[in-house]
Amino acid sequence: MSGAGPRAGAFGGGPLLLGVRHHGPGSARAVRAALDAAAPAVVLIEGPPEADPLIPLAADPALRPPVALLAHAVDEPGRAAFWPLAEFSPEWVAIRWAVEHEVPARFIDLPATHSLAWEEDPGDLEEEAAEETEAEHARVDPLAALAGAAGYDDPERWWEDAVEHRGPGRDEPFAPFAALEDAMGALRERYGDGGRPRDLVREAYMRLQVRAARKEFGDEVAVVCGAWHVPALRARTTVTADRALLKGLPKLKTDLTWVPWTHRRLARSSGYGAGIDSPGWYAHLFRAPDRPVERWLTKVAGLLREEDRIVSSAHVIEAVRLADTLAVMRGRPLPGLTETTDAVRAVLCEGSDVPLSLVWDRLVVGDVLGEVPESAPAVPLQRDLAREQRRLRLKPEALERELELDLRKDTDAARGRLLHRLRLLGVGWGEPARSRGSTGTFRETWRLRWEPELSVRVAEAGVWGTTVLGAATARAEADAVGARALADVTALAEQCLLAGLPDALPVVMRVLADRAALDADVGHLAQALPALVRSLRYGDVRGTDTGALADVAAALAERVFIGLPPACATLDTDAAQEMRGHVDAVHGAVGLLAETLTGHDGLRPRWRAVLRTLSGRDTVPGLIRGRAVRLLLDDGVLEAEDVARLMGLALSPGTPPGDGAAWVEGFVGGGGGGLLLVHDERLLGLVDAWLTSVPADAFTDVLPLLRRTFSAYEPGVRRTLGELVRRGQGGGTGGTAHPVASPGFAPEADAGRADAVLPVLHLLLGLTPERPRPTDDDLAGVGA
Repeated sequence: MSGAGPRAGAFGGGPLLLGVRHHGPGSARAVRAALDAAAPAVVLIEGPPEADPLIPLAADPALRPPVALLAHAVDEPGRAAFWPLAEFSPEWVAIRWAVEHEVPARFIDLPATHSLAWEEDPGDLEEEAAEETEAEHARVDPLAALAGAAGYDDPERWWEDAVEHRGPGRDEPFAPFAALEDAMGALRERYGDGGRPRDLVREAYMRLQVRAARKEFGDEVAVVCGAWHVPALRARTTVTADRALLKGLPKLKTDLTWVPWTHRRLARSSGYGAGIDSPGWYAHLFRAPDRPVERWLTKVAGLLREEDRIVSSAHVIEAVRLADTLAVMRGRPLPGLTETTDAVRAVLCEGSDVPLSLVWDRLVVGDVLGEVPESAPAVPLQRDLAREQRRLRLKPEALERELELDLRKDTDAARGRLLHRLRLLGVGWGEPARSRGSTGTFRETWRLRWEPELSVRVAEAGVWGTTVLGAATARAEADAVGARALADVTALAEQCLLAGLPDALPVVMRVLADRAALDADVGHLAQALPALVRSLRYGDVRGTDTGALADVAAALAERVFIGLPPACATLDTDAAQEMRGHVDAVHGAVGLLAETLTGHDGLRPRWRAVLRTLSGRDTVPGLIRGRAVRLLLDDGVLEAEDVARLMGLALSPGTPPGDGAAWVEGFVGGGGGGLLLVHDERLLGLVDAWLTSVPADAFTDVLPLLRRTFSAYEPGVRRTLGELVRRGQGGGTGGTAHPVASPGFAPEADAGRADAVLPVLHLLLGLTPERPRPTDDDLAGVGA
């Protein structure tokens, strides 16, 4: 215990009540000065008392703020609450002071066993519904009320001027708390509970705990709590009255632990019901021994230099002068965040808000992530996840970053499996992103960012198992059995292969085979096939046995081939749009399936026969018929003359304009449709002739379809098409084009010019004329 005795007068009026602003650096400095002067025998702190056993962990250097006390229901981990603490939080300063001086410290707020149960107690809902509605209108912000009384329109500016820029008085360390208590007392007299009826219950419990501490330690008791509660704790009430307020509160079993927190999350109201907008700025004010503005602007200059911005020492000097001048003009004792931000914008950022947004994100808010020691209580799943993170060298970070994985490397493959397993468990630490390099199946790109709430998700996932692998396996099996749609099961099979869950695959495959056999909806079958085919490719690159999956995929494809033509008949516009997407997806899947599977060479010809059937049936919507013709043309099955004939039939005068427009949308819509018209004069001529023949009264009906089709083209493609039509390149009637000399265009491709690029392509791909054509994976590897 501290060798110095309590200062005279510190406990003259009973316990020393230190009213603070949660996460306020000025309050934190004042609390430390007051505790040093008073040297109490015990420190009571606003917080859940179940966390008392966790206080000694504050002596461990591995517990680095920002951290938070996490309380969650044992039987329902998703029901949770946080009590965040930063290094500049008065509560954290009080905990550290007590640990360093070997003084007992206790939490005295309403236990989490009541507060968590209270959140969802059905008996309170009807009674509190009206109260909460009225309270929303009557709820008082104490800082805003005091700032308004002092003539300020911004509570943050008032707090900076009144507290942060003043500092605690060395001669009178208790004076700031006395002044704040008087101000809060006046507010409580006027506003009562301030629209927070539950505060009365919390304050009753706090008074009981203060009485118990005084009985045990005498009057040398220091209480660190929100300033709003100080008048209520000072009030004289009976034990009977306080216990009456606590009678009948709901209860549930809870667990508490320390979890890492971030500066960004300090901006949210949680636990204490308090948040701040600029935690990075407040951390700087708390750490800076002197000259906070100069040190801050130097830090800003360093950040901008790291981003290759030209910032010199002269810029910093001028920014400091401008911040000081603005403070004088605005009548402030020292420059605050507003003045320094204005100076940064004007001088260091040269009036631009783009670099200023970087300063705000990186420094004013910040992405500092706290750390928690291994000795802190945790569910077994959390401990296994921590072991995996250390083994794979994947450190959780608050700053978002991209991670490129080469699945041919063991460590990268294990990292990918871990991230996929966590996603299956609902722990979204990483999200797949589009790779900027290779698109091969052996490469993955992830966007990682650790959020404090993920600790709750890990606790929730703990019901599935004690290890990440075991929990993901159990979750996959349960999801497979409970899945309602066939596409959900196929997506789950894909996830199992990505996550490396061989024990879950048999269950998923059994459910998949049963659902596929019973599902007669062609749309469902077509939606499920692409995921299965992707799973086959993923399994191949990961060395997974996918024999059973291949058989199901082949059988599913055959059922799609049989059922698709009848399913496409007499569809309305919305259904035709949806079915077009299914046709595109099946087309891509069949191409991959034919390349992946051995012994299934007939899949591609049978699919092409289905497309021919769709292209020639009048009962099939024009959108799907046009798409089928386009796919056959892309595969080289139809010659240009055949396509021109089919287009001429579809756009003949007897065809309603709406059907013709739908056929055009299906044929030239999507990727490459515009270039097809640019390079094939006959098709462009047919479309142009049809469009000019549409009657005026029907043109407004087909215009939305045409606009949707052509607006998807690149600007350069649209411009080229316009030039061709203007010059008459695609003009003519009856589908016959009239060639016009135009640079870069001819009726047929120039074979000589095309052959000229082949040596360069051979050199880029590392090929010789004798080697066979590269596969998609070969090309992806070169791109990597």
